[in-house]
Amino acid sequence: MPKVQPPSPVNPSSDSDTLVDEALAESFPASDPPSWTLGMEAHHAAPGPRPARAPVRIYGPVGNAATHAIREFLHRCEVPFEFVPLECVPACEFPDGTRMERPTIRQITEKLGWFRNPSRTEYDLAIYGAGPAGLSAAVYAAADGLSTVLVERWALGGQAGSSSRIENYLGFPEGVSGTDLADRARRQAEKFGVEILLARAGEKAELEPGHGVGVLEDGTRIVARASICATGVAYRCLGLPDEARFLGAGLYYGAGASEASLTAGEHVFVVGGGNSAGQAALHFSSYARQVSIVIRADSLKETLSAYLLQRIRSAANIDVLTRTEVTALHGDATLREITLRDGSGRERRVPTRWLFVCIGGEPHTQWAEAIGMARDEGGYLVTGPDLPRAGQRPQGWPLDREPYFLESNIPGVFAAGDVRHNAVRRVASAVGEGAMAVGFVHRVLDGH
Repeated sequence: MPKVQPPSPVNPSSDSDTLVDEALAESFPASDPPSWTLGMEAHHAAPGPRPARAPVRIYGPVGNAATHAIREFLHRCEVPFEFVPLECVPACEFPDGTRMERPTIRQITEKLGWFRNPSRTEYDLAIYGAGPAGLSAAVYAAADGLSTVLVERWALGGQAGSSSRIENYLGFPEGVSGTDLADRARRQAEKFGVEILLARAGEKAELEPGHGVGVLEDGTRIVARASICATGVAYRCLGLPDEARFLGAGLYYGAGASEASLTAGEHVFVVGGGNSAGQAALHFSSYARQVSIVIRADSLKETLSAYLLQRIRSAANIDVLTRTEVTALHGDATLREITLRDGSGRERRVPTRWLFVCIGGEPHTQWAEAIGMARDEGGYLVTGPDLPRAGQRPQGWPLDREPYFLESNIPGVFAAGDVRHNAVRRVASAVGEGAMAVGFVHRVLDGH
């Protein structure tokens, strides 16, 4: 778990450079190792015990959106870091002595040696999204000898990557963190030769005879003979005024594993009744004074796995606020209070600096409409047997065969995982769909 340093005294008359210099003198004594081998290739290159590495230091205010984004990204990528709370400009200090103020995720990936451009003009397979489905597809495709590129807009692992512990995934009786599972899959993918383009968001898609083209936000074009969309879903917003203002400054979407150690002695609120919310509440309960789960339903029984329900009931510092919703957010630069409304309509304001929202997802499929890719009313991609209507092939389908299972209404373009219509939203299902999609990709590439 990333180590959190206690706050250092702040001199109001000092500028941010002075504050960081003072903290550095304490955090980097002269006896510390002077360097760190950077780069994805050196990171966990082989199974077994992980080599000790000097951490990245992050400086900035608690409740600051920029420092949160950096902590979350490094945590998701399993880069060791220490957070030093300071009232200064958000900054990163790397073990080689490099300091970056207000670094973007792109700049951090470049510093870590992870930012790269495609090495090929065309691939057999392009996979968009590096959650469990995308990582699984990448491993199986590359192991089969397909030239494969995996494009991820944020960090590896998808929603599963934000989970502090996944306990119902086959083969891990003691559970596994989402970051660890994603990192294991990443190592497998790279072992077989997958190119991973991290922190690269797809903006649009183009179709050309015999292949598809994915266009990234920086204009980079990915050309491939077949494609798999595994972009997953994003947590839904609450739809409240000032929600954007408090994002990363007291309001967080997802399980917030990188923030847990900062909640010591405080009251944390988790909105949502699914497994991700339940697991988050249990994780926070090891640090926070009190954890409240906020749900609109009468109980967690219908939405939560039995093993999580039992643990929540036995946790002394977790309570469940049923038939309740968050209706307003209050604060200055950071969140200070929330308004709760119960089933009778009564509202009350409660103080908190920590609100985590885990209320289902919305798919990343805005690009699909422009190329005529079929979606359902929720925006999920429609595939295989869900495409035909009244025994007819999809309108405009150019081939004599039916669409393969997991294939969209565009030949050679597949969907896997949570982004797909009627998907079973479990890690094991996503992994299975990723592997299955590769089987159908082979048929397409073979001309069947």
